[in-house]
Amino acid sequence: MLPLWQTGIVTRIEDATHNTRRYWVQLPDVQSFEFKPGQFVTLDLPIHEQRNKRWRSYSIANAPDGTNVIELIIVSLSDGNGSVYMFNEVKVGSTLTLRGPQGVFTLPAELDKDLFLVCTGTGVAPFRSMLQHIKEHNIPHKKIHLIFGTRFLTDILYHDELLALAQSIPDFHYHVTLSRETWDGHMGYVHPIYEKLCADGQPAQFMLCGWKEMLDEAKQRILALGYTTKDIHLEIYG
Repeated sequence: MLPLWQTGIVTRIEDATHNTRRYWVQLPDVQSFEFKPGQFVTLDLPIHEQRNKRWRSYSIANAPDGTNVIELIIVSLSDGNGSVYMFNEVKVGSTLTLRGPQGVFTLPAELDKDLFLVCTGTGVAPFRSMLQHIKEHNIPHKKIHLIFGTRFLTDILYHDELLALAQSIPDFHYHVTLSRETWDGHMGYVHPIYEKLCADGQPAQFMLCGWKEMLDEAKQRILALGYTTKDIHLEIYG
């Protein structure tokens, strides 16, 4: 059964990059909004007469903390009616109609294999939630690698926070790669990074989140490394 629609109140908005914003939404109908890290909510935005063409889904970017406030991070797309509405019409105090939590893109029950979190752009949102949750509850795990691809240094989301998590979570490794800018870190796409890290074929689980083209290529490359579809869990953005 799908969750019921409810009202959310936007309590805070911050620019994350030149084209990405963070929205904090309070859900006054509940005292505590319960969800699993990696799940999403669906917004019903007044952008079309047909209801299902008004729906836009966004991963919850924070971990469950016992409150009724969630964070969403949204990129502005020139041809995206949903993001145009969010950027141009939604202010602090605006109300949103939403339902959730939804989705099965969540942490495995046992983190007994190396875990590769591979993302591009705002696809980092569910992984930020998962990592916060792992730290907060001191969840036992093998090695965790977050591989985050974006174009420019100024596009990296939650960079300082993720660097800090790499210092505070044992065996958590944070890899950023830039496809359009030269810097002192990784350059190019995400794929060579996990391929090098998995060269020995160790037991591993892969969670992929981002644009369909990246996910399709990653899936084929991971299978070519000798892993199976059971080792791969993905969430398509866009």
